[in-house]
Amino acid sequence: MKKEPTSAKEIADLFGLVERNLNDAAVDIISCDARLQFALNVVLSCATIALRASGYRIPATEGHHEKTINSLKYTIGCDSTLIVKFNSFRKKRINITYDSAGSTSQSEVDDLLELGGDLYDQVKRWLKEYHAELLK
Repeated sequence: MKKEPTSAKEIADLFGLVERNLNDAAVDIISCDARLQFALNVVLSCATIALRASGYRIPATEGHHEKTINSLKYTIGCDSTLIVKFNSFRKKRINITYDSAGSTSQSEVDDLLELGGDLYDQVKRWLKEYHAELLK
């Protein structure tokens, strides 16, 4: 992790990614595997928003997605049970990206979309309370 300041524009751009991925994950004519990837991107972008607002960046190296998710404990005080769930979906994403297709269920997509939407709301509230200067 390295210390690096952010800007309101960077945070707004990251929120744009969250909203795009929420919309893409809701498109039911694409595979559940693809939808799960979009839904996990919601989680990763939310975690990145909290990390960047806190003045840090995790370089894109091996394990950076796991580190980004785990940082939620320290940025917004995310419950460790939820972090375990997010990491479980992260591992599933690795599997469906590199090893096997068609192993994602609709209920998994629904669960991650709900969790990601809740995280999005939590990050927005946290940002408003602790880093309102980064909101446009």
